[in-house]
Amino acid sequence: MTLPHPSRFASSAFLLLGVLFIAISLRSPITGVGPLLDAIRVELHLSPTQAGMLTTLPLLAFAFFSPIASKLGRKHGLEQALMLSLLFIVSGLVVRSLGSASALFIGTVIIGAGIAFANVLLPSLMKRDFPTKIATMTSMYVLMMGAGSAMSASLAIPLTDMAKLLSIEVIPSWAFSLASLVIFPLIAILLWLPQMRKHTAPSKDTQALDSHSYLWCNGSAWQITLFLALNSFLMYIFISWLPTILVDHGFSHREAGVIHGILQLFTAVPALVLIPFMNKFNDKRLLSFGLTLMALIGILGLILKPELAMVWGMLFGFGAGGGFIVALALISLRTSCAQQAATLSGMAQFLGYLLAATGPMIIGELHEQTASWQLPLIVCAICAVLWSVFALFAAKDQLIEPAAHNSNTTLEQNLS
Repeated sequence: MTLPHPSRFASSAFLLLGVLFIAISLRSPITGVGPLLDAIRVELHLSPTQAGMLTTLPLLAFAFFSPIASKLGRKHGLEQALMLSLLFIVSGLVVRSLGSASALFIGTVIIGAGIAFANVLLPSLMKRDFPTKIATMTSMYVLMMGAGSAMSASLAIPLTDMAKLLSIEVIPSWAFSLASLVIFPLIAILLWLPQMRKHTAPSKDTQALDSHSYLWCNGSAWQITLFLALNSFLMYIFISWLPTILVDHGFSHREAGVIHGILQLFTAVPALVLIPFMNKFNDKRLLSFGLTLMALIGILGLILKPELAMVWGMLFGFGAGGGFIVALALISLRTSCAQQAATLSGMAQFLGYLLAATGPMIIGELHEQTASWQLPLIVCAICAVLWSVFALFAAKDQLIEPAAHNSNTTLEQNLS
């Protein structure tokens, strides 16, 4: 048996570690905010709606900066473009932690832009460099995203307490907690430096896409898009507001942070369970519906038995995380070619992040108007029911036909 050359093995190891630490850096800067929302609101005198914007702004950045990412990749190569994304994330984390309201929002936008670049370019990198291990790499990638989310959410309050214990007064204690998250992208930068010797373009799927504009008038495409969009809508509501909801139900800030972290961790668990067995589910409607039902039970449980929030957080996290994986898989499974899949992915993620961006603001406004979490959670439950319905339509075992076969089919006909 021929052993790999040491230098080639080292290069592959740095590439793999670099990808995994980039993945950790793509959610931790966002989920670390949730447990600190109350402290941030009090110190900076923010309304609940303004506080909700802290999660909304990255999502808007995901939607609007994504088209720029592929251009950066084509012009500068994947390696340089991904390094730029990490530099954006680091810069945003520093600016966000300066302690003022304006710096908080500006830094959040910068972070969102950096994450948007990596969101678009990393799948192309994995397809190019790990063509025979895409399922394994996707599993590891999603798992590391979930691990980063869980760590940032769970450590948010302890890091705040550490800042108080150390009498750090240069920046607020919540800002120290947020600034500490810079360790993840900094490690990613160090691990990514060996890749900077390369200057390679994205895969052909990312470089040049045929126009599949007919998808915007295709019912099946809209079903998949709404399935992903409602998933993101609910997920980012809970990322933003779950700690505050739990504190208002009598949990301590530390307990709320831990439960929030467990929810984040359970969004990653389906990556270990579902992806290796995805092909064994010929009809994915039952799988999709089951995952959405788990999330719905988690929401209803939080309404009816909030004292069991840990259990409901696990159920919701597993359902939402699994639903996200299935949604991404359906984009590939239900399209007839790579270009059609890429166009549908762009459509679904653009609209999905736009809808998700409204979630924290809507729920924050409802809570502000009613001074209760009952109505906001009931709205989430209704959305989960709609999500379950779209799961049955989106997961049909049927390819989306090219425009030549459905050019005379209207959106209304496709939806029926």
